[in-house]
Amino acid sequence: MKIAIQGLGRMGMQIAERLVLEGHTVIAHNRSPEPLQTAADFGAIAAPTKHDVLHAFEQEQPVIWIMLPAEIVEEHIREWLELLPHGSLIIDGGNSDFRNTQKHAEIIAAAGSDFVDVGTSGGILGLENGFSMMVGGDEAGFKTLEPALASLAKPHGGYHYFGPSGAGHYVKMVHNAIEYGMMESLAEGYRMLKEGAYENLDLAAAGEVWQHSSIVESSLNRLTTATLRENPTLDGIDGSVAESGEARWTLEFARSKDISLPAIEAAFSVRLASQAGDRTFATKLLAAMRNKFGGHLLNP
Repeated sequence: MKIAIQGLGRMGMQIAERLVLEGHTVIAHNRSPEPLQTAADFGAIAAPTKHDVLHAFEQEQPVIWIMLPAEIVEEHIREWLELLPHGSLIIDGGNSDFRNTQKHAEIIAAAGSDFVDVGTSGGILGLENGFSMMVGGDEAGFKTLEPALASLAKPHGGYHYFGPSGAGHYVKMVHNAIEYGMMESLAEGYRMLKEGAYENLDLAAAGEVWQHSSIVESSLNRLTTATLRENPTLDGIDGSVAESGEARWTLEFARSKDISLPAIEAAFSVRLASQAGDRTFATKLLAAMRNKFGGHLLNP
């Protein structure tokens, strides 16, 4: 299929490349020119402006996949709607608040186009491993997009349609909140190994043992082990850990439903405290994990 990818950041670029590798026609659109050249080098059509994107679709119905920070998604949706013909398909593949996604769905429907939200997980390893995609929105739009989703899931990823607009982003939001808790537990455990009853334990060796049929075997633990093998004392990491919104949104909505999430609440609080200066070996390790799977800055 022919599809435009707007936003060639860490994941957007990999999504574009995977689709090109799978034989799709990809129109790459980005604010700065350097990523456009990178995309052109692996076979995408570089489109510096939105008008260039529409021209590249020629007579075909436009399909626009947006991979942008949540705070600017609505601005770009409105800009697209001023240009797109009725019946176009817009996809928000980033980490947006599902409540805003519901609002965006109404705006797009009123303009006569379809909207699909795709909560996308896989980080900077998605090109190699495949992406995990949680989909909501117009079912007809999902069916149109499904060939691209199937390609992006290769070789070890997956996707599922969860229902009305916002459902995909809601499932992804909860996924990321769970991620906060899992990361915090691992970080605290490795801190106990480092600062607990025995001196000079080999943390990376412990992690490698745990990766062989233990109950905590996981992708996160594998990345943590690799980090500790490369940098056992986490030199050069200040231990301030950013939060990208999803756990905050999860906790806000949970409170509105009187749902208690103590583990996620605690993990979120640790990140906020780290930004205020309460930093430990555990928060350094959290920052290192984020860098390993998402390419996030070690010292934001």
